[in-house]
Amino acid sequence: MRTDSNNENSVPKDFENIDNSNFAPRTQRHKYQTELMKKPVIKQKEHLKRKLSLEGKRKDNSILGKNSNEVLHYVSVPSKNMTNSNPKDGFKSSKMHHSKRSGSNSPEIKYELPPKCEITGKEAISALSRAKSKPCRQEIAEVYCQHKQARLMPEKVTRVCPLEGKANNNVQWDDDSVEYLTANPVRIAFVLVVHGRASRQLQRMFKAIYHKDHYYYIHCDKRSNYLHRQVVQFSSQYPNVRVTPWRMSTIWGGASLLSTYVQSMRDLLEMSDWSWDFFINLSAADYPVRTNDQLVAFLSRYRDMNFLKSHGRDNARFIRKQGLDRLFLECDTHMWRLGDRKIPEGITVDGGSDWFLLNRKFVEYVTYSNDDLVTKMKQFYSYTLLPAESFFHTVLENSPFCDTMVDNNLRITNWNRKLGCKCQYKHIVDWCGCSPNDFKPSDFHRFQQTSRPTFFARKFEAVVNQEIIGQLDYYLYGNYPSGTPGLRSYWENVYDEPDGIHSISDVMLTMFHAFSRIGLKRAESSLHTNGENTCRYYPMGHPVSVHLYFLADRFQGFLIKHHATNLAVSKLETLETWVMPKKVFKIANPTSDFGRLQFSEVGTEWDAKERIFRNFGSLMGPMDEPIAMQKWGKGPNITVTVVWIDPINVIAATYDILIESTAEFTHYKPPLNLPLRPGIWTIRILHHWVPVGETKFLVTPLTFSNHQPIKHEELMKFHGGPPKNAYMEQSFQGLNPVLNIPVNAVQIEEAKKNAAFSGAKLENLVDSLMNSMWSAVDICTTGPSSCPVMQSCAQTTWSSLSPDPKSELGLIKHDGRLR
Repeated sequence: MRTDSNNENSVPKDFENIDNSNFAPRTQRHKYQTELMKKPVIKQKEHLKRKLSLEGKRKDNSILGKNSNEVLHYVSVPSKNMTNSNPKDGFKSSKMHHSKRSGSNSPEIKYELPPKCEITGKEAISALSRAKSKPCRQEIAEVYCQHKQARLMPEKVTRVCPLEGKANNNVQWDDDSVEYLTANPVRIAFVLVVHGRASRQLQRMFKAIYHKDHYYYIHCDKRSNYLHRQVVQFSSQYPNVRVTPWRMSTIWGGASLLSTYVQSMRDLLEMSDWSWDFFINLSAADYPVRTNDQLVAFLSRYRDMNFLKSHGRDNARFIRKQGLDRLFLECDTHMWRLGDRKIPEGITVDGGSDWFLLNRKFVEYVTYSNDDLVTKMKQFYSYTLLPAESFFHTVLENSPFCDTMVDNNLRITNWNRKLGCKCQYKHIVDWCGCSPNDFKPSDFHRFQQTSRPTFFARKFEAVVNQEIIGQLDYYLYGNYPSGTPGLRSYWENVYDEPDGIHSISDVMLTMFHAFSRIGLKRAESSLHTNGENTCRYYPMGHPVSVHLYFLADRFQGFLIKHHATNLAVSKLETLETWVMPKKVFKIANPTSDFGRLQFSEVGTEWDAKERIFRNFGSLMGPMDEPIAMQKWGKGPNITVTVVWIDPINVIAATYDILIESTAEFTHYKPPLNLPLRPGIWTIRILHHWVPVGETKFLVTPLTFSNHQPIKHEELMKFHGGPPKNAYMEQSFQGLNPVLNIPVNAVQIEEAKKNAAFSGAKLENLVDSLMNSMWSAVDICTTGPSSCPVMQSCAQTTWSSLSPDPKSELGLIKHDGRLR
């Protein structure tokens, strides 16, 4: 295995084979195709009739018999609520509202002011049709017109590098170098650009890189308010840690990321009390693979160098696949592609990884220089996709500092392009991009390689695998003392009261309330003593916070912190409830001869790169679009049939999947008509009509709509199931007797009655469904409690308030470190 990739940027190697030409409106429902799956083939009605006639030939242990090669073929029919707008025509003037219309079926596009030119480029027209806000559409029109009139992009730039080609500086490293620390060691400014909610992983990484002699400047994404609160809290403990007073929304591939770096550089240079020599950028998904002392020894030896990783391939191909010859604009937290452009003459364009180490002299040059190169490159890269992957490379290679470039950013990045290049960013970028995979324990040997100097690795993600972070931490700093709590546990916040309930969906709000209620019922039943009501509670208000809880890298459920009134003393208490999902996947009994199926699960937010559902716990409501995933062992090529069955035994969809011999995962999202009927759904997997396995998933009824208690007139809209009970244009009703799935009139009537429930009846229905799929494992109190047997959360091993020494930040030790 190669220890590291030479291709350190975020666009697929086989980019030329990917179609980037059409970007439909973001409202379109995208279909997810399975890995290694052949598209279902349309079969004639006669074929279906022949299949149904085989019902009588069933054997005792199968539906159509083990020797039957017949399988159901699924007709992929787009749902009625799918939209597709791909305007091709130019805009025609409408004087009244400065509106433009593209084609007869396209939406009107309204501007604050009329465009200053005729907009004819199909990419710009597409962007205008998809942009949501008027200011964004106005900016798209203005930038397009400036570019069309040749007033936007520099045509020629002056190169000031004295070298003919590219600098070729080789640097060496051996682990003994730390013994030769200089009398004047370098001091480093670490710039942490973070987002999301993984505060404990960030604190663990910060703990590993902290030293009192260095400086830490932290930027939290504008949308990550919870993380910002946590960072502000812990940064106040250390004099050499500061948080940016400004915040940007740094989207993947966006110009805002480059703006964040440039502004951070300016801030650091203006801090007269911070005397630093190197600028290093890191994210919360990074982790050191060598100690601070080793890093300082190395950089002190090469203090005049700049460390960036280049793409290492044909430059013309790099420009093409990176989209440097295209005009982009960031607004509405989206990178819009507006058309073609030319690379300025006179310079060599370079690029690669957007993770780098730059010395202070070059940072000063980039920040303060008004020469032709820096000024025009800042203009050029303001309208560039992935600008941080190319701006610093290009400026350095053409600048007076070009002889200081080292083609090594001192990182190991876990690129697996077969998994990581799924065009997963098309919802925010009009382009195809890649993202590194998370490291796993099997990758540990890569951190010990010595073929080139490396000091950091990425990516790490504790919700995917925390064990590898622990291995690396112990490798660098030794094991924690025996008996240290929380080493195999991980907690990550998904909701915090200051964010407000508008930060979560109605489905989450519904389920979090239900989790609180079943937790209180558990307290009453398990902590109750005869004749006493000291452990009986009534729920009060919205949840206070919600955390994901993992143990030994397995999802253990949700931790809901919530208020409740103790009925014995009428006092408000704050409790935390742990709810865990029940196991719903099972292999068919009796077991079939077919043994490849290992697991199946249904959820949303499937991550094809890490092969997990990002919607942990699969919280789904009537308007969600679930995906069915199957995990396979190795074996012969086979075809299986997947059947989706709703709570009243309506067969919603069925389709075949070809499972190739090497396939590990398959996933597919059938385009079902919404709303889905609330209740417990079943997915059956058949091979030659023999049941192989099945799994279940819950579609919860909603007790909230638009974050308010659901109104009576909204009940049927969400809870009545799809129009005419038809999830697709094609009906599968004839398969019910074949698959031995009876439709019961009593069930249908009960579903109609349940759909009209509101208030306490609706809450009871939701709680009943929750109890079928979730268990209230334990409950604790965050403070004093009138329930004498209620345990304190801080004394449990599972609560979000239980000890977590690996992520807790304390006093600076005598050696200047925290870890």
